[in-house]
Amino acid sequence: MNIIHTNAGIIPPVPTILNEQQKFDRDGMQLLIESLIAKGVHGLFFLGTAGEFNQFDAGEREEIAKFCIDYTDGRLPVWIGTGSNTTSEALRLTRHAARSGATGVVVINPYYCKLSEESLFTHYAAIAEASELPLMLYNFPALTGQDLSPAFVRRLAARYPNVVGIKETVDQLSHIRQMILLVQEVNPAFAVFCGFDEYLLPTLAAGGAGAIAASANFAPQLMLGLHSSFQQNQFTEVLEYHRKLIQIPPLYALDDPFIPAIKEAVRLAGLPVPTFSHTPANPWNEEKERQLKQIFTKAGIPFA
Repeated sequence: MNIIHTNAGIIPPVPTILNEQQKFDRDGMQLLIESLIAKGVHGLFFLGTAGEFNQFDAGEREEIAKFCIDYTDGRLPVWIGTGSNTTSEALRLTRHAARSGATGVVVINPYYCKLSEESLFTHYAAIAEASELPLMLYNFPALTGQDLSPAFVRRLAARYPNVVGIKETVDQLSHIRQMILLVQEVNPAFAVFCGFDEYLLPTLAAGGAGAIAASANFAPQLMLGLHSSFQQNQFTEVLEYHRKLIQIPPLYALDDPFIPAIKEAVRLAGLPVPTFSHTPANPWNEEKERQLKQIFTKAGIPFA
């Protein structure tokens, strides 16, 4: 297996497998981790949006993080989501991830109450100063209500060398482009990942690091194929993969929240894991399954 760098390539934001009682399912999680490692992804990101981080208390997040780090056992870089609405909890979770052996942490900004830029900088500065662990920012303004601007990220990266990258879950290529160009002026190694599947190609073309996108859980062959073909200048193949990837985004509109759709897609792709999600997410139904199969067919993703 060729691991390019600890902060580059295709890194799935791994869903947290739950049992029918909505408790952490270790057996299902092991099965998913093994499958992703076998498929050749370049790292694993646990307890992000797809991992339902916001549905667990701090103790549960620490338990899940330690299990995933220990089970992966150094076979791939492991990133742990430690973002929180409070600086104190983000610090607690970040320190726990460092003690547990994580490669790095991914930190979404506080949500619900909008922060001034200075308050936001103070929040991230405290986390960056608390540990030497690599810190990746996580920008998802559609859910947090607040954007991490390229100028703000540049300021953080210039001040703290352990702020090594960002997951850009934004539906705006110009934002990704500006993030790459502006922040890499102060840190040429700063890694910008797209968070939406269809932006992998333009992100790579602009000098980005890769993708942390949900389809890497159920169609890693498409993401990895595009990434590998791009590196080898095989642009006919790049376009073929890209045209398949752009068929995937309607999957995330099958329901709100979109977490059940990701888990059902993992199951439909052939991995027999439980697909339960935290309430108030609704149970899957036949109509959603029909639409999911249509999306798989359009994207060329095999299913039984």
